[in-house]
Amino acid sequence: MMDYPLLVHQFLERSSVFFPNKEIVTREGDGTHRYTYVELMKRSSRLSNALAGLGVGVGDRVGTFAWNHYRHLEAYFAAPAMGAVLHTINIRLFVEDLVYIINHAEDKVILIDPDLVPILEPLVARLEKVQHFIIMTDDRSFTTTLPNAINYEELLSGASDEYLPVKLTETAPAGLCYTSATTGRPKGVIYTHRGLVLHSMMEAQVDTIGFRERDVVLPVVPMFHANSWGVPYTSALVGATQILSGIRPDPEVICRLFES
Repeated sequence: MMDYPLLVHQFLERSSVFFPNKEIVTREGDGTHRYTYVELMKRSSRLSNALAGLGVGVGDRVGTFAWNHYRHLEAYFAAPAMGAVLHTINIRLFVEDLVYIINHAEDKVILIDPDLVPILEPLVARLEKVQHFIIMTDDRSFTTTLPNAINYEELLSGASDEYLPVKLTETAPAGLCYTSATTGRPKGVIYTHRGLVLHSMMEAQVDTIGFRERDVVLPVVPMFHANSWGVPYTSALVGATQILSGIRPDPEVICRLFES
């Protein structure tokens, strides 16, 4: 039997081939955004290539400061596929902890939702390594005092959708999260490709959670917290339909999504 490295982006390779028409649905205002795993793969490839064009390379940290939506999901696959490390920043941390973990992680770029920009704008002078802020919106009129700010859709429009994953070992880091600092400073926790793949394979087992292709999955856990417990990755592995709650969900929104 041949050795086969366990790599996160293989989930998307698989789902785009075997479940090309299964959907990812995101709540947007009073409506929804819908697209397929094939389109997710193309756009995540665009993001990988665009980030490479900004100088992001193997081992660099790509921060996200965002809610649960399809652009965040694209980053979930784009960063690991290019050998970068996805750092999902907890938007609910205290300001001092945010500054600490962004600097400690040495995030090279941060992808941020427009409604969260006011949190980081007053802190930007204290962020030591961030070179670009990518605003996750299609509103090109959006303005910010964040330096080197780039519109997400504009960035993707100039990038190729050719899928060019780098050669990696399965022990390479794929993700980074920080604790909420019960005692002392927040502590960084690295997730390897192998660890994330094995976690998703276990979630898909019938004697655990048992995710299946015919399921419709709504990750209630924020994507900025512990990789949303791996649910977005496992859903892609098995080809399940994903429902993402969008910006600032509340219990009423979640319940409506359950019903619909």
